[in-house]
Amino acid sequence: MSQPKTVKSEEQWRAELDPLAYAVLRESATERPYTGEYTDTTTEGVYSCRACGVELFRSQTKFASHCGWPSFYAPSESDNVTLITDRTLGMVRIEVRCAGCDSHLGHVFEGEGYPTPTDQRYCINSVSLTLAPTAG
Repeated sequence: MSQPKTVKSEEQWRAELDPLAYAVLRESATERPYTGEYTDTTTEGVYSCRACGVELFRSQTKFASHCGWPSFYAPSESDNVTLITDRTLGMVRIEVRCAGCDSHLGHVFEGEGYPTPTDQRYCINSVSLTLAPTAG
């Protein structure tokens, strides 16, 4: 199920997001490793896009990759993220963007040998996420 698109001007995004969130989500920056709010959290719940609220990941797919950023082995719904070839910084990587608002979330890597069902690591900036803990 494809997500409705959230379209705002850069001025609107800048007014709604703090400077770090704006830099990461709208300018494809990366937060410093091991500084993000969700890097080591084990709270059960749903992770959504900080910019538009689209559900992106569930805690059941989060794992400790020890890479400095929250890592997930799959999005909650494949239609909720967009994967784009990223050729910046002299590398070829796969960028992960929110399908709802086209905000930068991080990158996905494959074949690293993590013991996960997909052998993928969605390496996501904490500042691009919000976590709604599961009640209970």
